[in-house]
Amino acid sequence: MSSPGRTAVVTAALYAAAAVAALIIAATGPFALDGDGPADLPLYLLMVAHAAWAIALLASPRRFSRRRLRRALLAPEVLLAVTAVFFLFNYIYALNANMEYVERFIEDGTLRLALDTATERLNAFIRFVPFFVVNIVCYLFPRIRMRRLLASSLLDHVPTHSRACAVRRELVFWSLPIAALAAFVQAIAFPNFLVLDGIGVFGWVALVPLFLLIAVNPYGRAVFYGTWFGTLLTMQSNFWLATFNLVSLQFAVVLFFGYFVLFMLVAVWIYKRITPLRFLVFPLAWTLFEMLRSSGFLGYPWTLLGHSQFASTALIQVSAITGVWGVSFLVLLVNAAIAESLTRYLFSPHDSRAVWRPLVTGASVVAVVWVGGAFALFAASRAEPPERTARVALVQQNTDPRQAQYRTTLRILQRLTDEALEEEPDLVAWSETAFVPNIRRWAAEDPPGSLTPVVNDFLDYQEKIGQWLLTGNDDYELIRTLDGREVQRNGYNAAVLFDDTGGRRETYRKIRLVPFTEYFPYRDTLPWVYEILQEFDVYLWEPGRERTVFHHPKFTFSTPICFEDVFPNEVRQFVNAGADVILNLTNDYWSLTEVQAKQHFAGALFRAVENRRPMLRSTASGLTSHIDPYGKIHGTLPYYEEAWMTADIGVSDNPPTTLYTRLGDWFPVASGVGLLGLVIFGIRRERR
Repeated sequence: MSSPGRTAVVTAALYAAAAVAALIIAATGPFALDGDGPADLPLYLLMVAHAAWAIALLASPRRFSRRRLRRALLAPEVLLAVTAVFFLFNYIYALNANMEYVERFIEDGTLRLALDTATERLNAFIRFVPFFVVNIVCYLFPRIRMRRLLASSLLDHVPTHSRACAVRRELVFWSLPIAALAAFVQAIAFPNFLVLDGIGVFGWVALVPLFLLIAVNPYGRAVFYGTWFGTLLTMQSNFWLATFNLVSLQFAVVLFFGYFVLFMLVAVWIYKRITPLRFLVFPLAWTLFEMLRSSGFLGYPWTLLGHSQFASTALIQVSAITGVWGVSFLVLLVNAAIAESLTRYLFSPHDSRAVWRPLVTGASVVAVVWVGGAFALFAASRAEPPERTARVALVQQNTDPRQAQYRTTLRILQRLTDEALEEEPDLVAWSETAFVPNIRRWAAEDPPGSLTPVVNDFLDYQEKIGQWLLTGNDDYELIRTLDGREVQRNGYNAAVLFDDTGGRRETYRKIRLVPFTEYFPYRDTLPWVYEILQEFDVYLWEPGRERTVFHHPKFTFSTPICFEDVFPNEVRQFVNAGADVILNLTNDYWSLTEVQAKQHFAGALFRAVENRRPMLRSTASGLTSHIDPYGKIHGTLPYYEEAWMTADIGVSDNPPTTLYTRLGDWFPVASGVGLLGLVIFGIRRERR
């Protein structure tokens, strides 16, 4: 048997052994699966995939060809990437074993009872070991023992003795781990599980390895590595979604996998066909991509690249003109410029001016923006103070509304509020669903219902303190026939304002709901998805329809609820409706991690700068805070503690209207137009 034939047989045997070993571990012994559930499906899919590749190797011809060699090299990469993603799913959920919110699903058999988190993590490692071992061996062996053969096969038309070939070879050989490293560094640039504040400087270089890989790999492999990068980044940045809902992380990863596939298919195609100004392709395309993935029912503007720079106050002042999108563009521009200069230096003739021109361009643009932002901050420090001030007490009760401990939570809120009232605030703000029982419903129940007493206690307390009070609350709307018969009851996530006499003044019903976990509009079109959501006890709301501006005697304000404050255009519309102050009500208690709360805060901070409005955040627990119109942080409360703070905010009679507030998301649209211009220019140049 020839050498290629023996290699194929040995490799097939390894993959078959891995599939069999994983099956034995899952079926018998101390790490056996205790029943089959949806969470076990990835494990069985991996068994089938590895067995199928073993069969394909045995069935393929034994003769050598470059095409077969490339396919044999790619398969372990793909299987290793998929194994890593499925393992991360299992490991992340193992971290949450036996959490209280999970236990209610055990009774109906939706989930199997977890042991403890240490045991579940060990189970995840043991069950995936066979797949990791075989794929790592088959990934490393040819790259270590067959380097010359692989170089001649993978690096066509490049002299094997050149420096360019040596560098290109290493990049191509190790593209998978390099892309994974890039995703990790980018995740660390945001608030993360290692450094809570994130390391913003990493954001300026994290994408350089990815862009180098795209430059040296052919189109298909470049798309693969770009998608692998995006999927890993999503999981590392959003791991806490596993504590929000039993399906949230899966939906997010599948969604962003699809997003990055489509984005890379287009962006890499353009990049490969444009020579002049090629380093602008990804800054323009990715900026547009960030806006598109933040739009529509599935919009999710979390960990935008610009968010990594939330602590750079001077730099982010450009948001008043471009929105957060401009900051993302700057980060992308520097990454792309570094990568392009390195590419020219390594793989092109040494024209020093052409080599470093992209880097000089990127650095110059950032320097100009930073200086402009510093000047804006200096001018603000010399400006006249606002005509009016108002004091708002922000109360953080540190409880989870899902636990239904309504009476206990109310007592905590009352105690903290009583303490805060000593500071004589003009308004007391409680968090999202701080008081859960529906005030409109239970106060009107006749005869009184089970929650009527606690609702009446709340109303009596609010009237007694003689103070304006804002609270998150459930709300509802009855749909009746002409004869008064109830046919439908729509539930809303709401904010309710009471005046200092106890009267209910105004209500805001959350418009932008979390897809799949708060809102799913395709019940009739996709009934099977709706059934999955119901199986996992997802409670769905109706979206509100009106952008309420609350009127206090001293100022006006609007209350984007929960993650609404990370949507630039949503908050902008509140400001255009007349809000002097942005007052976000949030419950980040559920995540049980400071990382999620800090990421939320980092994304929300840009709304103050974009609209030049003070921003207050009142959270059940998260990062209760006061941010001024220039993004400076004037106060925060500790995470996961019962606490309160007061914020003195300045209110101008004629607040400024920024270019972003006027025009909205013009910058990513302009980026799309610029990208189209590059494509047209590149096509015309090719035809000459």
